[in-house]
Amino acid sequence: MDEFEHIIYEPVDGRARITLNRPAKRNALSVPLLEELSRALWEADNDKGVHCVILRGAGKSFSAGYDLTPGLNNPPTGGAPGRTYRDGGIYADPTIDDDIWRLEYSQRLRMVLFDMHKPSIAQVHGHCLAGGTDIALLCDMVIAADDAVIGFPPARDLGSLPNQMWLYHCGPQWAKRLLLTGDTITGVEAASIGLVMKAVAAVDLEAEVEGLADRLAMIDADLLSSNKRIVNMGLELMGARTLQRMAAENDGRAHLAPGTRSFRQVAKDKGLKAALEGRDAGFGDGRARVHGPERRDADGNLIED
Repeated sequence: MDEFEHIIYEPVDGRARITLNRPAKRNALSVPLLEELSRALWEADNDKGVHCVILRGAGKSFSAGYDLTPGLNNPPTGGAPGRTYRDGGIYADPTIDDDIWRLEYSQRLRMVLFDMHKPSIAQVHGHCLAGGTDIALLCDMVIAADDAVIGFPPARDLGSLPNQMWLYHCGPQWAKRLLLTGDTITGVEAASIGLVMKAVAAVDLEAEVEGLADRLAMIDADLLSSNKRIVNMGLELMGARTLQRMAAENDGRAHLAPGTRSFRQVAKDKGLKAALEGRDAGFGDGRARVHGPERRDADGNLIED
């Protein structure tokens, strides 16, 4: 395959390891990275020597979310002279349909995880936030470190989720509890509510994932495909794939909310750091507690039992 800039692709021993490789940015997702990820996933799906995919992150985090660098996440333009495209550079005031189109472009790059024939395992450590959850929860199985931090803080002020698999993993009540507040939970807590399949100590995470990949590598790849796809068909009958399309449209609608507009204005006037600090100031440590009461101190931090 062509050399990648933002990911590492390693097909070996019956699996393809795909590593998000922007550790200095905590593997923040961008359109260029997602385009490379999509190409690598389709390559793995086409390679008969690959039985499964392991998706992981380099450095201290799986992925801390989307890269919010202005202009970075615009889809490529058509480039024809004299034509106008939805790239954000020409439109001074993009329409809601322009926004939804861009969101759907990124979503198509992520949905390969759901659509591909080969099973995928997300190996989650460190932060798995916002866009990190969008790709992790589209994987067929998620194994997290006990101390991983999982959540979608931008739901507080940047819109809705452009992918919505939370409902199918942890059910409507916990999906609402976490998404309506943007609070985070640990890997252990995520496993207890079904948001991830399993949580293990961080030192055991790689061996746990590789051990599962070893077992998948012993199964005929066509059989793996059959068993993955019938489960996913069940999810589709429950509306899962349609809901992803609706999630992108809903995010475009949510971008028109006054709170979202306010965040973007603060980011423009004072910088992204100031906007993020303002957003999170009232939420203390930003954590939810799955088991037991949520007792908090005056700053909004959970009080440990």
